[in-house]
Amino acid sequence: MNTSVSELPIGDFWYDLPDDRIARFPVSGRDGAKLLTYCGGNLGQDHFLNLSAYLSADTLLIGNETRVVQARFVFQKPGGAVIELFCLSPAQNGIDFQQAFATVSAVEWQCLVGNSKRWKEGALEEVVRLGETQVLLKAERIARQEGSSTIRFSWCPAHFSFSEIMEAAGQVPLPPYLNRPAVASDKTDYQTLFARFDGSVAAPTASLHFTDRVMKSLRQKGIDMSLLTLHVGAGTFKPVSSDKIGDHEMHAENMIVGKELIERLLHQSGSPVIPVGTTSMRALESLFWIGQMLEEAEKVPDVLHVAQWYPYQDRPSETISTEKALNNILDFMDQSGRDHIRASTSLMIAPGYTFRISTGLITNFHQPGSTLLLLVAALIGPKWKDAYNYALGHDFRFLSYGDSCLFLPQMTK
Repeated sequence: MNTSVSELPIGDFWYDLPDDRIARFPVSGRDGAKLLTYCGGNLGQDHFLNLSAYLSADTLLIGNETRVVQARFVFQKPGGAVIELFCLSPAQNGIDFQQAFATVSAVEWQCLVGNSKRWKEGALEEVVRLGETQVLLKAERIARQEGSSTIRFSWCPAHFSFSEIMEAAGQVPLPPYLNRPAVASDKTDYQTLFARFDGSVAAPTASLHFTDRVMKSLRQKGIDMSLLTLHVGAGTFKPVSSDKIGDHEMHAENMIVGKELIERLLHQSGSPVIPVGTTSMRALESLFWIGQMLEEAEKVPDVLHVAQWYPYQDRPSETISTEKALNNILDFMDQSGRDHIRASTSLMIAPGYTFRISTGLITNFHQPGSTLLLLVAALIGPKWKDAYNYALGHDFRFLSYGDSCLFLPQMTK
């Protein structure tokens, strides 16, 4: 493995973020958020509505069409103790997100448990209303793992889907750093314009700034957007607690990419590909490494997973071209009769990483010492400090409900 990457001290990616610079709520009018521009090394500012002015007509934007689910359940025990269950992912083998959401009667999920010490045994219960029907929802802990638990949810009447139960009983899973309870407006504010497939416990926040007006201005300039799905997990908020990057364990996230997008990327060769958000960037870059994995494998693996340090491994032969990697995926899809590819990724993008598909990034401002900030630093190098100092000095709002950035290491046409 490339030891120079793993030895990077996380302290080099720290900055002071005053609490009053964290945006607790979005601005009124999503595209009215400020836009920090970093184009070919030059810093400036504008509003997100004017995004198209900084992109060339041959740019392809890549958005994430995952949808945030009401993943946070709050139960009160008869004695008064409040237990919080935060759904992470389906716990039953062979069941994906969409199948789990469609399940009726009962389903098992991997969950974080808040106030776990006060829940020794027995089922948690809550009565919720779906339309005119009262539903008894139960939660039972059937297994414990390090840092999480397997929870069996069941409900009566049993004909409702778990998706319906979530919408009725769950709460918006706001990031912990907002330090406030969810309110009614968060149900719409914390969903993107592209939200389609249930599965995320955090919004791909760079997309929160897009509106119909922004999309119209992009189309008028000839700028295209394609969509993929990467379900954002709670691990995105996991702080880096180690001194060195190499000691941090990245979370895995599930991704789905259609054949049409991969073909579009092949035709985009030489033109800008700008992911909207770190989630889209991780999925795009993971595509390349899936293609490399298919090249190296003696037989196709049963599960496609990009390990955290896979890109940094020493290889007996040269890494293949991006074109070859994408064609490998298309061949795999043709041979298996699929029109999309499903995979998971724990990809760590940190300084020293070589980008294979992404040529820029639209994103929000990220927490100090986070893996998301490492990703930004991998793209623009030490200049990330200049960009963040500029934002702090020009009244930008930070984190999920904050302002936006456009990072273009090289000037577009």
